[in-house]
Amino acid sequence: VQLQASGGGLVQAGGSLRLSCAASGRTFRRYTVGWFRHAPGKEREFVAAIRGNGGATYHADSVKGRFTMSRDNDKNTVYLQMNSLKLEDTAVYYCAADSQLILSSIREWSHYDYWGQGTLVTVSS
Repeated sequence: VQLQASGGGLVQAGGSLRLSCAASGRTFRRYTVGWFRHAPGKEREFVAAIRGNGGATYHADSVKGRFTMSRDNDKNTVYLQMNSLKLEDTAVYYCAADSQLILSSIREWSHYDYWGQGTLVTVSS
């Protein structure tokens, strides 16, 4: 599967953005998709993930209540709605997918086989 992330940009603190991750392939609904972010000087960080059928979502504690992940399998697209953005949310955001993730691996970037190119989110004061 090929992934393409989009929707990043410059936003003021407190604002909102919606990231999209468009996927190729007819079996997209079999894949768990995750969002990760990488800020300068920091480790790559799990943000959120969603199971293939959209029935279960997982969010990092740092974004709970502010970010919401969803997917539309008919459009082969997943979304990350980001509200109440903070300066510390500034990072390059990547979407990733894998078809064989167990629950304990969902938050681990190394377990995802397919990655998009990343989209930059910059939150300003």
